[in-house]
Amino acid sequence: MSLLNVGSGALMANQIALQTIGNNIANANTAGYSRQSVSMGTNSGQDMGNGYVGNGVSVASIVRNYSALLNRQANTAGAVQAADLARASSLAQMQEAFSGGESGLGAAMNEMLNAFSDVVNAPTDLTARNVVLTRMTELAGRFKAASSSLDELDYTNKLQIQNDVTLVNSLAAQVAGLNTQISRSQAAGLMPNDLLDKRDQLVREMNQYVQTSQVDGADGTLNLFVGGSQALVLGANASQLSVSESLQYPGSGKLALYFTQPGNTPVELSAGMVGGGEVAGLLKFNNDDLSEGRNLLGRLAQVIGTAMNAQQTQGLTLSGAAGSPLFSQITQMPGYTAIEGVSASVSFVDTRSSANPKPVLDASAYVASDYEVVFGESGKVNLVRLSDGLTRSYDDVAQLSAQTIDGLQFNISGSGKLNETVLFKPFSSAASSMEALVLSPQDLAVSNAVTANISAGNGGSLQLAGLKVTGAGLPDAASAGVEIRFAVDPATSAVTYTASNGASGSYVPGQPIRIDGWEITLTGTPHAGDSVMVSNARSPALGDNWKRDAGNATAFLALRDAKLFDGGTTLSDGFSTLIAQVGTRTQSAKLAADLSGTIAKNLEADRTSVSGVNLDEEAAKLLQYQQAYQASAKMLQIAQSIFESMISTVGR
Repeated sequence: MSLLNVGSGALMANQIALQTIGNNIANANTAGYSRQSVSMGTNSGQDMGNGYVGNGVSVASIVRNYSALLNRQANTAGAVQAADLARASSLAQMQEAFSGGESGLGAAMNEMLNAFSDVVNAPTDLTARNVVLTRMTELAGRFKAASSSLDELDYTNKLQIQNDVTLVNSLAAQVAGLNTQISRSQAAGLMPNDLLDKRDQLVREMNQYVQTSQVDGADGTLNLFVGGSQALVLGANASQLSVSESLQYPGSGKLALYFTQPGNTPVELSAGMVGGGEVAGLLKFNNDDLSEGRNLLGRLAQVIGTAMNAQQTQGLTLSGAAGSPLFSQITQMPGYTAIEGVSASVSFVDTRSSANPKPVLDASAYVASDYEVVFGESGKVNLVRLSDGLTRSYDDVAQLSAQTIDGLQFNISGSGKLNETVLFKPFSSAASSMEALVLSPQDLAVSNAVTANISAGNGGSLQLAGLKVTGAGLPDAASAGVEIRFAVDPATSAVTYTASNGASGSYVPGQPIRIDGWEITLTGTPHAGDSVMVSNARSPALGDNWKRDAGNATAFLALRDAKLFDGGTTLSDGFSTLIAQVGTRTQSAKLAADLSGTIAKNLEADRTSVSGVNLDEEAAKLLQYQQAYQASAKMLQIAQSIFESMISTVGR
């Protein structure tokens, strides 16, 4: 009988092995499946008096080939890759909103400024003036279109984050349910390999959206944590994630991920706290990259509007009136905070003075950035420029509000507690609110408000190189104007000038002479007594000569080379700089995605080398256990033959 028992046990063990191998082959392409193998053990031998006789084999367990370390490393790497891919993809879409070519903002800016060349040649030509106004309308439209593209991208990403969070909550609930089933199975002494695979696959999918850390429970459960220490799944209980506007900055549009346990206050999780996963990548894009894109676009619109409006107000229209602004501009933006009793705003500083009462914005000082005010101890405040982290400290909000910082003034009333903050987004809506205001060609101020006449009796070589208005304080239209007379020191040959309104100074060829709200640039060398007369263009003695003057149109053309960005970048290069900054950020994100993708791929390969099914290996084992099964069957056949012979012999 013992040979029959050994044979039947071997037959059963090899059959289970064949079934396990078949299950491996069947699930070779099943996501999350871990290869299983049969662990066999020798049955205790029987003491026959003269030694132990073996009792065959039995299946000890079905082993799941699995490495907890590799699994967690692969999950973490996959979460980082998902975050980098999501951010890189969104940045690539944002880059399209700043595309170059004939339909881009850069081309529209150049076309608008270049259109003034025809006006310079024919100041009274209404067709040429209309072309300029059309180009201005097109430019404002392209700024709005680019802003709308960013708004669309913002909306799409917010929807994607909402969908991702919904999926995470569903996956967390499924993991909690599997925890219950696995715990019960292990309490009964069983190892539910398929349930463990399913749970690991759910966790793997979850890490594609939100990075989790995992802690094994003593009862077979798996506890998942997000944001470092927030228990998303704890045994059989699952908490909830949600995404909404930051409670810290209501109204700002800044997003935050919130972790909520029943009966507890929601905990805000920043993109840095989330770590990896698609949600973290999209949050970083929405709160950082998209904000920079809006700031770059808004600053470009604000600078162009400021420069064009300032130049327009310094010229004369066909009716002889001072020009009115060409583009609408924002002058103030709100500050965002949840601090009770604190109100805040940021204003674009108006640099007008008694000598220059026309509104002039300090556009060259603008930095494309959001700002944050952080309250410190004893009423002190820190102003942080978020684009580069530059921090300025002030004794109180009054001292801060009295300063001009990057062409801006930060106005705060009230005070906050230690580390409470206020967020400022000065350029966020500048592009979307840009509109062309001048629609009639007669209202385009292309004529210079001043005119100059070099005396015919001069003995020197003075030549007029430039004349433009810089502010208020023009010569009185009722007077002959301001005469500038030159004197030469016989000993040193130094040339000085004296104006009839009392201004005086040294003359250097090619350098402007600035008087009141205008400046004149002369070349050549004057003789003693030579003079230049600068008059108001509306002086009755000059008639309507101002209508045929295109001095202010020439000044519009000169804006192409005016250094208006970051202290040295010209207006014509402003858009190129914007594209370069967005392109650099996009390329950096792509490189990060490529690197994290390579790491994730390698770690996943390491994981599957342990848990994955190798069909060649399984086929070889299939033949091995098939032969063992056939041998076991042969053993039974022999045992049966022996048993029948013994019965036959005894029966005689």
